[in-house]
Amino acid sequence: MPDEPENSPTESDTGYTSSGVPTFDSVREKIESRYQTSIGSGELDAESPEGQHVEEQFEARRRAAADRLAQIRESMRDDRH
Repeated sequence: MPDEPENSPTESDTGYTSSGVPTFDSVREKIESRYQTSIGSGELDAESPEGQHVEEQFEARRRAAADRLAQIRESMRDDRH
């Protein structure tokens, strides 16, 4: 009927303007959703056995590098005297 308003979707419903451009809110929502997904994936990876093993390997390498750096610094001090 011509007197009834059209029930066409609005920009907030579709996330796009009538010309097909995404609205700011829809873009922000997509970015926030992807960011939260990546944060969650990282947390799950860190809690998995494989993630814990990788973390242990990284920590062992970091300690080995720190020890080696201390040795190099000590040898440089010895060379000066």
